[in-house]
Amino acid sequence: MAFRGGNASSGMGVAEDCRSTFLELQRKKAFRYVVFKIDEKKKEVVVEKTGSPAESYDDFTASLPENDCRYAIYDFDFVTSENCQKSKIFFIAWSPSVSRIRAKMLYATSKDRFRRELDGIHYEIQATDTTEMELEVLQERAH
Repeated sequence: MAFRGGNASSGMGVAEDCRSTFLELQRKKAFRYVVFKIDEKKKEVVVEKTGSPAESYDDFTASLPENDCRYAIYDFDFVTSENCQKSKIFFIAWSPSVSRIRAKMLYATSKDRFRRELDGIHYEIQATDTTEMELEVLQERAH
């Protein structure tokens, strides 16, 4: 295949620390969430922010910009009806309706390649406003 290292449509690469930060969240529970952004100058997806395991879902949603796109990973802990502690990893494609059209297109064309780099995601949510990614939405998907 000719386009092995990059996304043919957007050319966005993935910074190495994106994978290592994701693995720290997944395997070591070092973070509750990770927010990624596209660095247009470097032409790659980079880690913008991480949230400590003690941070809440409200802290996570507050870390997403109101008027720009982002990718995010959230480690959702819950207790099943059988009283078992479980964890599911959500990939969230954040694309607010008020963000620039160019940003929406850039994030949309780069999403699949970026998501493939992060092995072990359980669910994906596309959100244009916070109501599409409320905690209840995650709870519904995880059960």
